Amino acid sequence: MKQFECGSLVPGCEWHTRANEEAEVVHRAVEHLRMMHGESVIREHMVQNVRARITDAGDGNTADHKHNSTHKHSDRAA
Repeated sequence: MKQFECGSLVPGCEWHTRANEEAEVVHRAVEHLRMMHGESVIREHMVQNVRARITDAGDGNTADHKHNSTHKHSDRAA
């Protein structure tokens, strides 16, 4: 299980995501950056910055699928 916390890239943002695959975490993070932080163009260096901040989330059997529309919440199912 991999996770990304947006606050590690955008100070003050509490949004985070978890998924089994790094590619899914990157996809969700890019969508979040577009929707909540106004990043209309995602350049390769931004993707590299996201990848550099992905960490192991410990044990987990399934990917989280819920996506919230606010930047202060997790997309992790409660």
